[in-house]
Amino acid sequence: MRRGFGTARARRNGTSALARGAVRALGLAGAAFVSAAPPAHAAIAAPAPSDALSIGTALGALAFAAYCGLSLVRLRKVLAATSDAAKAAREEARLQSQRADVLAGAVDGCLIAWNEAGEPLMTGMLSPASGVPHTCRHVLEVRGWLAPAAADLLADRIARLRRHGEAFSLDLTTVTGAAMGAEGRVIAGRPALKLSEEKTASARHGADPSELEAQTLALRALVETLPHPIWVRDADGKIVWVNEAYARAVEAKSSADAARVGAELLDTDGRRQLADTRARGISARAKLAAVVAGERRVLDVVEVGAAHGADLGSGGIAVDVTELERIHGALTRTIDFHARTLDQLATAVAIFGADKRLTFYNAAFRALWGLDTAFLESQPEDGALLDQLRAERKLPEQANFRAWKTELQSAYRAVEAQEHWWHLPDGQTLRVIANPHPQGGVTYVYENVTERLDLESRYNSLIRVQGETLDHLAEGVAVFGSDGKLRLWNPAFATLWGFEGAPLGERPHVVDLITASTPLDPSGRAWGEIAGAATGLADSRSRVAGRIERSDTTVVDYATVPLPDGATLATFVNVTDTLKAERALMERNEALIEADRLKDAFIQHVSYELRSPLTTIIGFGQLLGDDRTGVLNDKQREYTDYILSSSSALLAIINDILDLATVDAGVMVLDLGPVDVARTIAAAAEGVQDRLREARLSLERKVPLDIGTFVGDEKRVRQVLFNLLSNAIAYSDVGGRIEIACTRDDDGVRIVVKDQGSGIPPDKLEQVFDRFVSDPAGQRRGAGLGLSIVKSFVELHGGHVRIDSKEGVGTTVICRFPNRPVDPSGDPRSESGGARPGIAATLKQAGL
Repeated sequence: MRRGFGTARARRNGTSALARGAVRALGLAGAAFVSAAPPAHAAIAAPAPSDALSIGTALGALAFAAYCGLSLVRLRKVLAATSDAAKAAREEARLQSQRADVLAGAVDGCLIAWNEAGEPLMTGMLSPASGVPHTCRHVLEVRGWLAPAAADLLADRIARLRRHGEAFSLDLTTVTGAAMGAEGRVIAGRPALKLSEEKTASARHGADPSELEAQTLALRALVETLPHPIWVRDADGKIVWVNEAYARAVEAKSSADAARVGAELLDTDGRRQLADTRARGISARAKLAAVVAGERRVLDVVEVGAAHGADLGSGGIAVDVTELERIHGALTRTIDFHARTLDQLATAVAIFGADKRLTFYNAAFRALWGLDTAFLESQPEDGALLDQLRAERKLPEQANFRAWKTELQSAYRAVEAQEHWWHLPDGQTLRVIANPHPQGGVTYVYENVTERLDLESRYNSLIRVQGETLDHLAEGVAVFGSDGKLRLWNPAFATLWGFEGAPLGERPHVVDLITASTPLDPSGRAWGEIAGAATGLADSRSRVAGRIERSDTTVVDYATVPLPDGATLATFVNVTDTLKAERALMERNEALIEADRLKDAFIQHVSYELRSPLTTIIGFGQLLGDDRTGVLNDKQREYTDYILSSSSALLAIINDILDLATVDAGVMVLDLGPVDVARTIAAAAEGVQDRLREARLSLERKVPLDIGTFVGDEKRVRQVLFNLLSNAIAYSDVGGRIEIACTRDDDGVRIVVKDQGSGIPPDKLEQVFDRFVSDPAGQRRGAGLGLSIVKSFVELHGGHVRIDSKEGVGTTVICRFPNRPVDPSGDPRSESGGARPGIAATLKQAGL
């Protein structure tokens, strides 16, 4: 290399000398050419022989000069190319010198460096036993001589070295099992990779083999005594050695027996998980469940490979963390439970750590101060939180805020809890308790006592109001404690029992009050019951009530009420006047009941006694009006008609009275059957035709052809319609119109009778269904039983009646009959009628 550099330098010096000689020669030739030229003014003549020689010499010199110039140009080009080659050779020599220095530091190995064009150059090689190829291209194809994980790791590091200049140093194992080292660094601005075969551990560390063997035996003895299972696997993952704890865990006879049969402590999924983790070039650690000595346990397993990026085997240890996991789980659940409990509290709670930063807060704390969740989650300091609350005007106004904050934060150095009362600007009052932690930090409890203070104020006001109320009550009130002593009384109690002068303020026992009340209550029965209620030890305390007729003719009602706190409330009411009034009312009520009974008996008796002679009168009146008994003149016939019409009206009134009496007695029997609605309406309308003609009224019937039937007593339904039409005729103006209509739905039949009469005043609308009530405004007054009969018969069928009326417009009566009669209990009645004979059955048998 140095000889090359000397040859180039000699060549470059020789060329320069030749160039200088050529220039000098060209100058001499030019000078000779100038000196040989004739003057300009000389005449041209034939050249002499000596002149010809001079000219030839000059021309030769010119030719030589031209040749030298051309040679000089060509020589410059050659010299430029030679100079560039010399520079490259010099740089290559420098790189070779540096590579030689690197190789000089490596006993066995090879070096790969990349030039400016990115082309790799390799120097040196490894032994064939290493498994590393001998060509540069095959060496860089690392998957050919390394395991996949190690190959990926080395390829990644080489890429980083070339891209970013990141140096690295790795211990690798080839596919042949040889251990080697890979070192990458930047040398003279170019990336370089050095591969070298590693020496044995003893050679590397310079240790004595006997010393290493002693250390190994000591370490093995220590491992054997450990209570944790420890194992070693070969490259195939097979167990090759275990300690005694491992043998006990898998219930083997000995560690050698466990290693011989390859007894596994971990299941397949656990071993696969550890192997996958170790394949990434790092140690594997996981918590796995396993059966240890017949019990399900949780193990913290650590397994480490023999070399990074290779799989020459591995070693592992399993630590039983079952109890630790249980305790950790219990602690976690306890902390979560406490956090959830605190979060459900209505009292705001905030916990600050020893560094005065917020570590916990509940929902009530966030709601109390209305702070942003992001601010709270940033774990602000205690002082920063107070400053934020002060900026938002949520803290009590302080003359010296700094001193107040310092005093508040003194809880971090205190040993006892501190209590503060904050009156906030928004009217709330907080009781703040700062409880220091033994390990540092403070727990703040913000109890909102605004409502409590308000309740206490209201309670005190209520007590005063109740005291004033009790003092002015007319009833005597006394409260006895669970020990039987008087705790509370009012003046009415002392006055009623004559205890005005007694020392009630000394809380006398109920037995003492029994003795004091003996003159008014000689038997002592009432006070004995009160004493038993006040001092009884029974689990179930019941109320006691009674009446005392005292020796002074005063009647007192007493009652006891057990109170929740074990006390007993006794009340005493002077009912002397009330009792007298009650007795008077009872006597009057009995008299009214007797009068009503006599009235009903009178009506029934009179009605029955009147029907017999009335029937006779009607019969003889019809006989007199018959021409077969003799011809009557017009006046006689008119009188006979009056007799018949008056008798018929009287008979109708008597029948109505009897029907009402039967309904009142509850013995009315309906003769149920299918009721043809259209035919029944037509029959009722036919019965009032004479009255319609006499009053010059028109009747309009709106009956659908498919109205059908319903179950009921056709005679009573016709009687209802007849009474409704008669009532409408009686209260209609001459020339008016009456309308009867009916409709059907799923529940029954609705019949409406509407007139255009004078209407009913609102104050009398609720009286129209009362008996013997009639309005003198009608065209003909009746007994006032028509609408009563209607209401009774409709309700007897399980229906209802409603009346709408407006003065000057008219009256509308709406009757609703169900498809089948229903008794008050809601059970449909049989078509055979009720099963209650009595008066109605008797009257029916008598033909009445």
